[in-house]
Amino acid sequence: MDNCIFCKIVKREIPASIVYEDSDLLAFKDINPIDKVHLLIIPKEHIENLFYCKEQHKETLSKMMFLAPKLAKENGLEGFRTMINTGEKGGQEVFHIHFHVYGGSEKLAKI
Repeated sequence: MDNCIFCKIVKREIPASIVYEDSDLLAFKDINPIDKVHLLIIPKEHIENLFYCKEQHKETLSKMMFLAPKLAKENGLEGFRTMINTGEKGGQEVFHIHFHVYGGSEKLAKI
């Protein structure tokens, strides 16, 4: 997608604080964090959201989910939350599937 901000990050057209990269995934710090640690995990392949996932995306989604606790631990979190917004009515703002991984605030942990 030519105008997708996350695709531009993957292509290094827009800078990001990258914390992880492999052949399929990229993870970086959210520029508008909602907690002390707030990371985004994205596939390098453009997939709009969960509605557009197909059977062929199972491995990518699994890799994203397994990466979340690894990154949480590496960033000093003893517990964390994940969030996947799907569709405009689901709160999705960037239409490239992404997992939010966040935590570190005692207040948020008690919600």
